[in-house]
Amino acid sequence: MSDRYGEFVQSPLGKKVAKNLGLPLPTKLDRYEPGEKVVRGSVIFGSASGDDARVSQSVAKILNGLQAPVYVAGNDPHKSALSEAGIEAKDSEGETDKYKVAIFDATNIAHAPDLKEMYEFFHPIARQIEQSGRVIVLGRPPEECDRIGKTLSQRALEGFIKSVGKEFKKGITAQVIYVSEDAEDNLESTLRFFISARSAYVSGQAVRVGAGNAVEVDWAKPMAGKTALVTGASRGIGEAIARVLARDGAHVICLDIPAQLADLQRVAGEIGGSTLAVDITADDAGEKIGEAAAKRGGLDAIVHNAGVTRDKTLAKMDDKQWDMVIDINLQSIAMINDYLFDNDVLTNDARIVCVSSISGIAGNLGQTNYATSKAGVIGLVQATPKKIKADGKAITINAVAPGFIETQMTAAIPLAIREAGRRMNSMSQGGLPVDVAETIAWLAAPASGGVNANIVRVCGQSLLGA
Repeated sequence: MSDRYGEFVQSPLGKKVAKNLGLPLPTKLDRYEPGEKVVRGSVIFGSASGDDARVSQSVAKILNGLQAPVYVAGNDPHKSALSEAGIEAKDSEGETDKYKVAIFDATNIAHAPDLKEMYEFFHPIARQIEQSGRVIVLGRPPEECDRIGKTLSQRALEGFIKSVGKEFKKGITAQVIYVSEDAEDNLESTLRFFISARSAYVSGQAVRVGAGNAVEVDWAKPMAGKTALVTGASRGIGEAIARVLARDGAHVICLDIPAQLADLQRVAGEIGGSTLAVDITADDAGEKIGEAAAKRGGLDAIVHNAGVTRDKTLAKMDDKQWDMVIDINLQSIAMINDYLFDNDVLTNDARIVCVSSISGIAGNLGQTNYATSKAGVIGLVQATPKKIKADGKAITINAVAPGFIETQMTAAIPLAIREAGRRMNSMSQGGLPVDVAETIAWLAAPASGGVNANIVRVCGQSLLGA
């Protein structure tokens, strides 16, 4: 679907008109293209003073593999971590060049006054972040801190990055990554995602990286040799997910209802995948998925993407509209997961990714059924790790919560509401199906074993529910 306003303001005349009238000025976002570098520009790194250099050391090792120029202040307390990793960092003092990525290790901040160190790092470079740049702050999960001063300081990081995401504009994103102690080796998959063009429409997020198996992968094909199943794969976001997972090396089983078989076969044929025509609300849906997975030696990932809307205000909604949305969007996921767990369909370190929505976080007029179902998906994601832990497996489960994404479904929304959805976020534009797909591919990757029970919004930092 075309965003004509967004295209118009990319022209010199459109930009001038929008600026004079105080209208939104969406930036054309950098998005990933196969074969390109993770970072297309320079990185500036900084850290808060303190004895704990574990996260800085992990970042240094990751940066060393990216072949990007790295800058650091001459007096940075953890500058040695870069040199020990083999990085010849340039002194940022007086530097006037632009930076594509700015990373600050805040794990040592333990008192409110210490937050000034973060200000002192970002203040001089606030205008030096490139278009579609990345701002990353690293911390420790506040709920795992044992002192009030440490807890409040680490929680404060979230307010900082959410504000930066709204201030910097120009397609610049900002995130905080909370890394549990002794989980530093699990950081790479998440840091690579957030500093790359793959995360173009993800901003203002707090992601937690914890315990999990650290897996070495070929970063060009991180899903190589894996089998993934995507529900609702015949078109839209589901099709984009299937394509991105296949691009990353996975064999994708494309699932949709029998009525969509022709489109399903087209998608599967183009990506070298296979098809499974199944109604996910059927009693035997889990069994049929299990049979298809058995032919591939089990499922390494499943993406619960299929969903519907039947929008009406509660007073006008009939029980069929309520039941259909709950059954497809929520109950089917719970039912299929139960079968997969009970029958060992999933491999021991499989990835489960569910598609929620910002409607499930913020609610929405005329969507009591949809918002209820998508909030329930979040509850399912938060509760499932307890079962997985009890089973002694390394399976992870996470969810993405898309905002306004340019699809056939959003194209049917009335113009005024559609424009509001596009502009009410820090990017001043709608996202694309590939933005959701890239986020899911990160969560589904074998190297993301430390990412569990996260709900990641893909919404351009929407004002709804923020």
